[in-house]
Amino acid sequence: MSDGKGRGVAWLVCGRRSKWLMLVLWVGVLFALGPLAQKLTDAQDNQTVNWLPKEAESTQVLRESEEFRPEQMPTVIVYAREAGLTDADRSRIEEDLAGLRTLSENGLRGKETPDPQYEKRGTPRAAQVIVPMTTGEDAWKRIVPAVDDIKEKVGESEGGLTVHVTGPGGANADFAEGFEGIDSTLLIAAMSVVIIMLLLTYRSPTLLFVPLISVVVALTASQAIVYLLAEHAGLTVNGQSAGILTVLVFGAGTDYALLLVARYREELRRHEDRHEAMALALHRAGPAVLASGATVVAAMMVLMAADMSSTASLGPVLAIGVGVAVLALMTLFPALLVIVGRWIFWPVRPDFGSAEPTARGFWARTGNRISHRPRTVWVVGALGLAALSLGLMQLKASGLSYEDSFTSRPDSIKGAEVQARYFPAGGGDPLVITAKADSADQVKAAVAGTRGVADEPVATPRGMDPVHNGRVYLEATLADNPSGTAAKDTVDRLRGELDEVTGADARVGGTTAAIVDMDTAVARDDRVIIPLVLVAVFIILLILLRAVVAPLMLMATVVLSFAAALGISALFFRHVFGFAGEDTAFPLLVFVFLVALGIDYNIFLATRIREEAIRKGTAQGALTGLAATGGVITSAGLVLAGTFAAFATIPMVSFAEIGFAVAVGVLLDTFIVRSMLVTALFLDLGKRSWWPSELSKREEEQPAEEARETSRAG
Repeated sequence: MSDGKGRGVAWLVCGRRSKWLMLVLWVGVLFALGPLAQKLTDAQDNQTVNWLPKEAESTQVLRESEEFRPEQMPTVIVYAREAGLTDADRSRIEEDLAGLRTLSENGLRGKETPDPQYEKRGTPRAAQVIVPMTTGEDAWKRIVPAVDDIKEKVGESEGGLTVHVTGPGGANADFAEGFEGIDSTLLIAAMSVVIIMLLLTYRSPTLLFVPLISVVVALTASQAIVYLLAEHAGLTVNGQSAGILTVLVFGAGTDYALLLVARYREELRRHEDRHEAMALALHRAGPAVLASGATVVAAMMVLMAADMSSTASLGPVLAIGVGVAVLALMTLFPALLVIVGRWIFWPVRPDFGSAEPTARGFWARTGNRISHRPRTVWVVGALGLAALSLGLMQLKASGLSYEDSFTSRPDSIKGAEVQARYFPAGGGDPLVITAKADSADQVKAAVAGTRGVADEPVATPRGMDPVHNGRVYLEATLADNPSGTAAKDTVDRLRGELDEVTGADARVGGTTAAIVDMDTAVARDDRVIIPLVLVAVFIILLILLRAVVAPLMLMATVVLSFAAALGISALFFRHVFGFAGEDTAFPLLVFVFLVALGIDYNIFLATRIREEAIRKGTAQGALTGLAATGGVITSAGLVLAGTFAAFATIPMVSFAEIGFAVAVGVLLDTFIVRSMLVTALFLDLGKRSWWPSELSKREEEQPAEEARETSRAG
């Protein structure tokens, strides 16, 4: 069949002439899009409003505040001496203040810096200076140099006087430094994992370059497309989505490459013409790759239904990445493999007529052992995963306070702790209240009388026009840590109190209010997005497998694996890593990644089982499918787990937690769900797995016992 008849589109990718056309097309794409991909970092928009829930009260206040003045991000300098500030300390503070008032670069409004605030109890032991800073679209780029300018003016702790830079400015600078270089850091980490795993899998120092080149091209093309959409179509991309894009394209793209290479190597042993071998490999493995990519794309696109702006914008960015990865791995990758020929597999070439090593390998023996008692295997496996799920009782996905957000302890955290000892914890990070101007007095009284609001004036900041378009702008200081539970409760109480002020149309914003609104939005997103993802993935499985029972079975195993992964992760977070809790979005993001990516391995196995079941029956198909795909799926799982583990290179707890949980879930899918549960379920249910398709009505079904003997003999 060297003419390619019957191979359809597959032959267009790997034909004798078309392979060169495919290569030229992708080289053209790379030259055209490569320069644009490098601009993605500049297109990132990390403005606060683009992370918040779309129509939340705090988001409305943030937009409304811009009418009074540009968005502010004050930086707080805290000076402290436990024995009491000396005259020399006060002189130093005044000297520092004079220097701070000269700052005007990077959005700093140094000349508007108010006089120092001293501790009010007894002999002052601490003082704080609040430096205003105007933010905007490029605030994420300016915040680090701005805080560096402040640190240069105030110097370091000395002579028993401690000096810390904290507040929203200091905190965001530490966050920005944590994300600094995230793209290159994750790229290097993900690439290192992929290279190591490809070397271990292929045992070939030459073959690994073909999938690596293909994945890099896919990443470059997807970054360029995301950049173009961000610049010209209003797509929002931030540091989080750009970082996850790198990991996902590398992990998923390498998985697809592994599956295609495994099938291509099989066909090379059966066909002398490598073009014919690749056409058959694409024809038979292509549907599984396309279905796997479609499940990930569908799951990511569902994220667009989220209330959380950061989650909604994440969806299309990742969907583009996976879609481009599938396209590159189904076109460029096969063309490259056919162009280079069999030598690329050196030192173990799959020569025509050589024996297929998987027929009697580890996974073939594993399948035979499972076939003795398949029901016992899947029942015990399911109960084991259910037991691991009990760790969910340790899950604390109620949000991370700022102090608990880093894997280290930057200066802004130390400063916040010192500030909280001597001043109202919310100093420098106030609540913002907007209301109708003619209700200003009633609103001030309601705010001042709310429990949890510090005994500080409720007023408009100095130098700002308090009224604009009939609305008044006020700020109030929280008595408690702005990111803590007590402060959140204060926001809820305050909103309730202001609702009682007739006709005031008062709204509460600020950092703490935003956290409250984010918690509410995430809870809503969990209720909406999780069912939508399940439905989307289930529909794709229905189309692919042309059955109902098998898709339900595959979905159930992945959901059980997700619960176990969360249970294991929660136990490790509490008792090994010492993390205080999880971000509110943690369960949703882990669910989407694990269901979308974990189902890939079930798809790879189930499509091969179905292919073999058509010819040999479901029992023999299950054993052959496991033997044929076991090695490649194991390698793919290790690659994906390793790439997500690369999140540990970022000093942020939320990233470390997502990376750990997804890695654990992928490993469970790889070694327990796919190898034990799914295989055992197909062996136990037999042809009933394919109900109601015609395959479920066949009479030639081979029992598991006979299939085991056939597998041994074969």
